[in-house]
Amino acid sequence: MAGFSHRYEHTDDDMVKIEVNLDDTLGEWLGYIMDELLNLGANDVYYTPIYMKKNRPAILLSVICTNERLNDIKSYIFRETTTLGIRYFPLSVHRLERRFYSLQTELGEISIKEGLHNGKVVQVAPEYEDCKKIAVEHNIPLKEVYQKVWNHL
Repeated sequence: MAGFSHRYEHTDDDMVKIEVNLDDTLGEWLGYIMDELLNLGANDVYYTPIYMKKNRPAILLSVICTNERLNDIKSYIFRETTTLGIRYFPLSVHRLERRFYSLQTELGEISIKEGLHNGKVVQVAPEYEDCKKIAVEHNIPLKEVYQKVWNHL
C-alpha cells in the first residue's frame, strides 16, 4: 500500500509550521510549489485565500514539516516564491494509530484506512486512489463508489 502508517498512536513534538503570505506569486506556480515541497519532505502543504494590507487578495502558504527539514524547505520557499519573509513556529502533532485492510466489493478490492484513538476505531475511510481507479474502470461517479464502500462498512 502506498503512503505511510503509524503503528502506534503518538505525538510528534519536533514539528514546525511555516507560514508565508504570497501577494504577487502567479497562481500557475502554486501547484508546482506544493508538489516540490512535498517532495522535499513536507508532511503537509496547503493554501488559504487571505487579504493583506490595502485589501489586496493573497494566498497564505502553510507547510508542516519536521525541524530536520526546516532549512531545506525555507531555502526552497525563498528560491521559488516571491516572499521576503517566512514565519515558523514549533508545533506538536497528535497522530492516531493507523490500520489498513482490504475490502472486497462487487466493484473490486478497495483499501480501507482506520484511525484508532486509545485503541478504539474513531475514523474509517476508503483510500481515494482505489476508489478513483474503480470509478474510472467502471465509468461510474466517484460518489457512487464511495457509497458502495460505506454500505459494506
